[in-house]
Amino acid sequence: MPVLKYYYDVLSQPARAVYIFLKLTKIPFEPHLVGLGKLEHLTDEFKQNLNRFQKIPFIHHGDFKLAESVAIVGYLSREYRNLVPDYLYPSDSKAQARVDEYLNWQHMNTRLCCASYFMYKWLLPLRTKSPPDQDKVEEAKSRMLSCLDEIEELWLGQGHKYITGNTVSVADIFAASELEQPRLAGFDPTEGRPVLKAWLDSVKKDCNPYYDEAHIVLNKIVNKQKAKL
Repeated sequence: MPVLKYYYDVLSQPARAVYIFLKLTKIPFEPHLVGLGKLEHLTDEFKQNLNRFQKIPFIHHGDFKLAESVAIVGYLSREYRNLVPDYLYPSDSKAQARVDEYLNWQHMNTRLCCASYFMYKWLLPLRTKSPPDQDKVEEAKSRMLSCLDEIEELWLGQGHKYITGNTVSVADIFAASELEQPRLAGFDPTEGRPVLKAWLDSVKKDCNPYYDEAHIVLNKIVNKQKAKL
């Protein structure tokens, strides 16, 4: 089996999700950190030699290069089937389709809504050294709140403990990683939502110590911000 090289930055939501997946499955990999804050991914050299999309995460598996976090998890689950627990990414066609259903749904929902709020409230003001555009912040927050309602109703309100069943799966890992991101902008998605909080606590418990490991930088930033208040 060729060496698996994983390129990531833990400030990226999908990069954290793939990192947790790799650690839980014990798939051997060679870590390669990419400094998003230093814009290392935007150089011509990066585009030519590492990832043509100039985003993270991505992998190099021998001479095979692959981007997009959901595609990475699917590929690694096939290549390392003996290491991937069936509950995490099922081999059964229908059970796998249910996990894939969420992973496809989340792109235009959990990910888009939480990332938009984070971007308008925290990331863009940080980069531009300008106050946030309050109209865009409020619009993004409204969409995010509606999305949280849908997660509770459409996914967690279906009579099972997790997103797609009664055991944690990669669907939960991806969802949790996205829901952590608004905390950087001072918003706790679980506040006033006991169902969402119970679910997130369960995901953390099932995925630790790797969940906390993946979020250590995010938590440090959040705690530093709280200390200033």
